[in-house]
Amino acid sequence: MKLEAKDPVVEFHDLTVSYEKKPVLWNIDMTLPKGALVGVIGPNGAGKSTLIKSAMDLLPLASGYVRLFDQPLDEVRDRVSYVPQRESVDWDFPTTVMDVVLMGRYGKLGLFKRPRKADREVAMNCLRKVGMEAFVKRQISQLSGGQQQRVFLARALAQDADLYFMDEPFAGVDAATESAILSILRELTKQNKTVIVVHHDLQSAAEFFDWIVLLNMRLVASGPIKEVFTNELLQETYGGKLTVLAEVGELVRKREIPSREKY
Repeated sequence: MKLEAKDPVVEFHDLTVSYEKKPVLWNIDMTLPKGALVGVIGPNGAGKSTLIKSAMDLLPLASGYVRLFDQPLDEVRDRVSYVPQRESVDWDFPTTVMDVVLMGRYGKLGLFKRPRKADREVAMNCLRKVGMEAFVKRQISQLSGGQQQRVFLARALAQDADLYFMDEPFAGVDAATESAILSILRELTKQNKTVIVVHHDLQSAAEFFDWIVLLNMRLVASGPIKEVFTNELLQETYGGKLTVLAEVGELVRKREIPSREKY
């Protein structure tokens, strides 16, 4: 089941990605809408992280293409932000919280330019938004996992992009950080920015997202949550491995999940 977005920001066309000649994603064909908070859901090994890495041109494609704002990535790179999984980052690298967030400004500075006072003010404002302004001079290695994730989010906000790809931003964070991140992502979509999130927790997915992509190497479904977050499509995505289907189904039934007309 694939529903076309009325105002697409991202288009995957016939996308196939392989690792060592073994396909990880097969023939992904879909569009994702402007101004949505999109959840990419599926079992381990389904290719969720691969999907957004392919959009960021971090992996070679076996076939197909990705268009962002109807352009190749290189044409719109300054409008796109990517937040990788926290586990993929070397947190022992000697740098401060402020330096990490300022990295989000480099696309605005151009080659060899140094951050200006205005850039530092933007970075500081972004740290305030994520509740990390008191940690400006702290080494990133001295932060907890949740604090590191907040700093990553501040760096993405400092970039002031129109499209955000985030790989498991809610993984391993406490409830307060989860709530803070979700609030910021919703604020971004209110500004008509698009946020695409790889996510593993089905029960919170029912509450978090406007639009859902169900993935298991192939595209099972993509569309507004009310239309695709169903027992039948979840069963197709997870097969016999899913033990919380009944609970999720009950959650969906209890909640009046709104479907937004603009999608």
